[in-house]
Amino acid sequence: MYQYNDFDRDFLAERNAQFRAQVERRIDGSLTEDEFKPLRLMNGLYLQLHAYMLRVAIPYGTLNGGQMRQLAMIADRWDKGYGHFTTRQNIQYNWPELRDVPDMLDALGEVGMHAIQTSGNTIRNVTADHFAGAAADEIEDPRPTAELLRQWSTDHPEFQFLPRKFKIAVTGSPNDRAVTKAHDIGLRMVRNDAGEPGFEVIIGGGLGRTPMVGKVLREFLPKADLLPYCEAIVSVYNLLGRRDNKYKARIKITVHENGLETIHDLVEERFALLRPQFKGVDQEMLAGIEAQFAAPEFTTASVAPFKDAYHHDPVFRSWVDTNITKHRNDDYAIVSISLKSQGQTPGDATSEQMRVMAELAEEFAHNELRISHEQNVILPHVHKSNLPAIHAKLKENGLATANIGLISDIIACPGMDYCALATARSIPVAQQIATRFHELKLEHEIGELKIKISGCINACGHHHVGHIGILGLDRAGVENYQITLGGDGSETATIGERAGPGFAYDEIVPAVERLIYAYLDLREGEDETFLQTYRRLGLAPFKSALYPEAKANAA
Repeated sequence: MYQYNDFDRDFLAERNAQFRAQVERRIDGSLTEDEFKPLRLMNGLYLQLHAYMLRVAIPYGTLNGGQMRQLAMIADRWDKGYGHFTTRQNIQYNWPELRDVPDMLDALGEVGMHAIQTSGNTIRNVTADHFAGAAADEIEDPRPTAELLRQWSTDHPEFQFLPRKFKIAVTGSPNDRAVTKAHDIGLRMVRNDAGEPGFEVIIGGGLGRTPMVGKVLREFLPKADLLPYCEAIVSVYNLLGRRDNKYKARIKITVHENGLETIHDLVEERFALLRPQFKGVDQEMLAGIEAQFAAPEFTTASVAPFKDAYHHDPVFRSWVDTNITKHRNDDYAIVSISLKSQGQTPGDATSEQMRVMAELAEEFAHNELRISHEQNVILPHVHKSNLPAIHAKLKENGLATANIGLISDIIACPGMDYCALATARSIPVAQQIATRFHELKLEHEIGELKIKISGCINACGHHHVGHIGILGLDRAGVENYQITLGGDGSETATIGERAGPGFAYDEIVPAVERLIYAYLDLREGEDETFLQTYRRLGLAPFKSALYPEAKANAA
């Protein structure tokens, strides 16, 4: 992984000192909250419903054991002993005191971390496939590209005050685990006819109040052209993007209003001017970055302990079948650690759990961890012989829930429990759904199913691309939950279809239960997933299950 150099450390120290002075001026009253707001947002500090919230960047979801331990220390010393991992592979602290934030930033800087550009109208944390560098289906590790983009975008003088926030995602696999088509720029690594790796460039994706699937701007872009091409895209958007209406300021609206062909021509024109200016410096930087992302030295050992445990321990076998993904090295495995124990807050981890995961990474996983956009933690390189020991340690600490990709592995935003923008609760709905289906003992029978919940129209829970999406809204002072069906965040990305009228808070879990029983009745065999069944049959039979009264009245 990337290691900070003297320039990086000096840059962070200067930025943190600058912000410390700004915080002091806010506390002594020299700055009003309105004056302070743009300064704090540049450093990832929000003012939420009950307190300030600090959002810390975990670029492309990669960190080591020492960094995870530092996150745990920060949670204990300046927060309430836990952190919340987000859909942008960040971690949020929900209860810091303003006076402590500069110390928190200095502590992050000690381990090469920061909160820069995790908020504001700028290029946010670049996200990537959480299995990068390990996945069996990967063409190439996309993290060096993501790091290059991070360095390019950080404090870029032209892009600090864009029309609206701007998000980039990168994947090195044909199977998209980074939701690239729901980003302002999505980059999917592909090969051309000559077998050379490059990128399919997607623009104009996004969720929120106007959800759109991104459009392909370039079917194949050589790797060497990526940085100037991205700069061309953001430059064109910076000039064309609307600043008169924040709800129409994202690049998806710019593309929609101007047309993809016009945007393509403007980007190509700008790219032709920019490419010579880079003079190969970007490729020199990339070469240096790539050297820091070399694969670990894989060990050789017998996998007999794994096979023995798998055949004799049904609890371990269930965990392996659900939470383990194929690694590109047959003797290794990718371990997904669920932060979705039934009844718990999705994405939350205690400081002690963070320390346990750090210890496991250092002892068994070449000192690497990843944060997924699905709010779980990954050990990307684990020799199979170590899986029994890892499972035992996770089990001791409430981290061995075997539910990755199942109905209780829910993405949920903080909702009205924390967020000042939320119009409904998300966390309790997620907890109740997970608990209900755990009680019914149906999770594994249901199979792959992605439920995503947002507490307002801003869609931080990605509900539009959930197989079942739930959007909480305020209807005359009462929480009301809309359901969308058939969404998909993969390479076959689709925006979910609204099923009909919303449900009251106490009706939403029974409504989901009716959906699931309808699916179990309708599917063609146990291997047909919810999404496959929905795509085969469409909305009608699921709508009938959701609204049995309407069906009875029609009869």
